[in-house]
Amino acid sequence: MRLHVATDHAGLEFSQQLQQHLRDRGFEVIDHGPAEYDALDDYPSFCINAALGVARDERDGVPALGVVFGGSGNGEQMAANKVEGIRAALVWNDSTAELAREHNNANVISIGARQHPVEDAIRFIDLFIDTPFSGDERHVRRINQLGEYERTGAIAGKQVDQL
Repeated sequence: MRLHVATDHAGLEFSQQLQQHLRDRGFEVIDHGPAEYDALDDYPSFCINAALGVARDERDGVPALGVVFGGSGNGEQMAANKVEGIRAALVWNDSTAELAREHNNANVISIGARQHPVEDAIRFIDLFIDTPFSGDERHVRRINQLGEYERTGAIAGKQVDQL
């Protein structure tokens, strides 16, 4: 499996440790940056590029997931979710890591590097990777509704308020 990883300056050292853990587990890790510490860097391009990598791999039939980091993980999750086909979940404990995959079939997770010790983040990522999507009809239906809205701005049979 290929794992796309991105961060901002707040998560750079954190990301490097986690990438090594993932390589040790046998995954192909694609680092979308940054390459060096810059306190003024902007996370959106790094996280969007990681999400684009996941979306491209999924389209091409390559098994892939993504992990993005930042101080809180919030902005990084928002950036990743701007990419069509990405379902990025903010993960802060074991349960959210598992449910992101099991119920939402998340393909990217976001973790706050300033919120957790690296050992916890490693555990969250391992749980995320190792938990399969349940495939339950209700979860598939909801994910399809999100994808339909993303593509068309509508959800079949449902009224969606417009701005």
